[in-house]
Amino acid sequence: MTGFLDRAKEQAQRGLAQGKQKVDEVQAHRAGSELVRKLGAAYYAERSGSGTPEATRDALGALEAHINAHGDAFLHS
Repeated sequence: MTGFLDRAKEQAQRGLAQGKQKVDEVQAHRAGSELVRKLGAAYYAERSGSGTPEATRDALGALEAHINAHGDAFLHS
């Protein structure tokens, strides 16, 4: 009986870890998409005269930092 409970516990822990990993991936994807949106908005504002090059550079820097930390998979979906 103990062996069964140990296996069940191990399976449950593995399932939880996989679920957490998937949630983390989805959150990183959403954050990356939001950073791309902000970069586009900053660039548009700069080109239309209501934004600054600094804001565009800041948005690009934030996007690059996110890509360095999480990869660029969100750009390919």
